[in-house]
Amino acid sequence: QVQLVESGGGLVQSGGSLRLSCAASGIIFRNYNMGWFRQAPGKERQLVARIAINGHTNYADSVKGRFTISRDGAKKTVYLQMNSLKPDDTAVYYCNAEYGRAWSNNWGQGTQVTVSS
Repeated sequence: QVQLVESGGGLVQSGGSLRLSCAASGIIFRNYNMGWFRQAPGKERQLVARIAINGHTNYADSVKGRFTISRDGAKKTVYLQMNSLKPDDTAVYYCNAEYGRAWSNNWGQGTQVTVSS
C-alpha cells in the first residue's frame, strides 16, 4: 500500500513562496501519476496539480501560473513549488498517487499552509 509523507508547509505572507515535498513509499513510483490536493476549512478537498508518468502536468485554474508540480523518480518524491501565494491558498495540502484513474484511499497527514494578508 502506498504511504505518503508531506512536508514543507508553514506560515508565509501574501506574495511569498513555499515548496512542499511528498515522499512516497510502498509503490513503484514510476508507474503512478501524482497529485497535490488541498482542503480549506469548511470546504471539500480539491485537486490543484497533477503530474503524469510522462511528466505532463495539469493545474487548477486558481493556481495556474503560480504553482509548479514536479517529481523525482530517484527520490520517489513529488514537489509543489508555490509562488505569489494568496490568503485563499490557505489550506492543508495533501499529495496522492493515481493508478488506473483511481487515487489511493491512503492519505498522508498533510501539511498546513497559512498565508497571511
